[in-house]
Amino acid sequence: MHPEIIGKAIRVGPKVTLIKEGQRVGVGAQVYSCGTCKQCKNDNETYCQYNLINTYGSKWPDTGIVSQGGYASHIRVHEHWVFPIPEKLETKLAAPMLCAGITVYSPLVRNGCGPGKKVGIVGLGGLGHFGIMFAKALGAETWAISRTRAKEEDAKKLGADGFIATSEEGWEKPHLCSFDLIVNCANSSKNFDLAKYLSMMDVHGHFISVGLPEEEGQVIKAQNLISNGVLIGATHLGSRREMLQMLQLAADKDLKPWVEEVQIGEEGLKQAVTRMKKGDVRYRFTLTGYDKVFGN
Repeated sequence: MHPEIIGKAIRVGPKVTLIKEGQRVGVGAQVYSCGTCKQCKNDNETYCQYNLINTYGSKWPDTGIVSQGGYASHIRVHEHWVFPIPEKLETKLAAPMLCAGITVYSPLVRNGCGPGKKVGIVGLGGLGHFGIMFAKALGAETWAISRTRAKEEDAKKLGADGFIATSEEGWEKPHLCSFDLIVNCANSSKNFDLAKYLSMMDVHGHFISVGLPEEEGQVIKAQNLISNGVLIGATHLGSRREMLQMLQLAADKDLKPWVEEVQIGEEGLKQAVTRMKKGDVRYRFTLTGYDKVFGN
């Protein structure tokens, strides 16, 4: 369950310039960074090492109050981490972009996704379905990579140009040394043959992980890196600049993530968590009906 929030800015401080009172705005997984360190000044504020406050489960140093994310009726956020929502984007569709969307958009643009590039998205779930949509919208030749072909039709509807099923014998061989970028959105590393994935990367291609499997993970052997000089990395959310660009791209291209509405409340949350654990999600839940629970 994630903390993305869209709502109305009910009050702004006297020094705020980026947001207007009454504006429809969104918040992702971060609400504060120091703003003065090297990272913050170089569009890397999500990597701030000095005063990073998450949208949920973090303490505000001046009050000691713990942030409660989208499960609270109100939330306090620094203006840098509040984003105006383009008029063309529906609230229920834009909300999941503010965490899951930016998590894949940032590594795509930072690693050269665009026309003339071959990009793979591993794992067709809440993150991966955004990866396919954004990679295609950015102009890349986009391939979905999944264990079986169960989600092949979904991938094609989302814009994928091709599909690779890793349960099939020799799945990697037609693609040796051909991918410029692979973004790994898988939430499990069980039976994940990393060497075969890496073999598909072009020379100095980038294999970037954004999923957070609970297992220990894979062993990385130098022998699996030298045939193509592949580079392995990871990423965390994205900058304000990237967030605004992503929202505008979604509005301009009329991108529509696959979202199911769930009524805010004990019963709705129970159903959402239960179905999420079963993998019964295509591909994001958005909690709606705020006014019915909290009032106007």
